[in-house]
Amino acid sequence: MRKLFIGISLLFLVMSCNDDSNSYENNHIGIATVENPTQSTAFDFRLDDRTFMHTNTAGLLNYKPKDGQRIIANYSFIEKVSPTSNSVNVVKLNDVYEILTKGIFKIKPAQQDSIGNDQIEIRNIWIGSDYLNVEFVYPGYNKTHYISLVSDSTKTYTDNKTHLEFRHNANGDYPSNSKWGMASFNLSSLKLNHAANDSVKLVIHTREYSSTISKTYELTYKFSAQSALMHDAKIPFPLKLDSKIH
Repeated sequence: MRKLFIGISLLFLVMSCNDDSNSYENNHIGIATVENPTQSTAFDFRLDDRTFMHTNTAGLLNYKPKDGQRIIANYSFIEKVSPTSNSVNVVKLNDVYEILTKGIFKIKPAQQDSIGNDQIEIRNIWIGSDYLNVEFVYPGYNKTHYISLVSDSTKTYTDNKTHLEFRHNANGDYPSNSKWGMASFNLSSLKLNHAANDSVKLVIHTREYSSTISKTYELTYKFSAQSALMHDAKIPFPLKLDSKIH
């Protein structure tokens, strides 16, 4: 996960169901998914409320994000269209923070140790578009930490819900400082197993410091575009971002 800064300190990211961006002077901030199959410096991104943006001027030299990369984008409108228009919003991308982007990992028994299950603290967890977004903090020093969303077929449940585990591997790091991180997990693969439905109920298990046993979060992943944004959240955007999360 890398960070790029262009002369502005971002303090807060505000998401809402009606407007997935927050005005900061002449800029807007929003969580989005990159659409860039040719890895060009002029690319598109789509906010979690499905608003489509095209970067006319990238303000970030040679920045060519991967298709499907999740980002926190700081952007300015060059050409803004009405919500009912089929035209494209044209924006200048001023700054960007790449969010750790992964899918659901189907774990095998031999991988339990390597995937880890160290404690972590979840600050916010919500579904936006087709992604489970998790904002978290953890203690660390100088080693790379690993974050995963795991499906464990060896565990059975009888509640007709999809159970997943948010896992953290501290990699034996010394718990010196509190560090911030964010990850987005693509949930689209769950649609294949629930083709006859328009949603799936999720139970996310994790080990947190505030609980002596596994803690759970229940959310509903709705497949329709109209219900893509499921949770309002205010996320503190730290002045110093940790890059040792994979």
